[in-house]
Amino acid sequence: MNDSPAYKEALEEIEAIVEEIEGETVDVDVLTEKVKRAAHLIRLCKAKLKATDGEVKKILQEFEKEDKYEGGD
Repeated sequence: MNDSPAYKEALEEIEAIVEEIEGETVDVDVLTEKVKRAAHLIRLCKAKLKATDGEVKKILQEFEKEDKYEGGD
């Protein structure tokens, strides 16, 4: 179990945990650990999405600056 997986891997693991919980295949003794792991992965995914959003906004701002500099709209 990778503590810092890629976004896609984290999402797949979250989906697998949800399926286990919904399918009632998770032993009660393991349920808490599964929920903690899912929460960790959700936080990780949110952080990756936020970072990506910030990078995309930065790139778009650079394009806007270039357009203004070149006399574009």
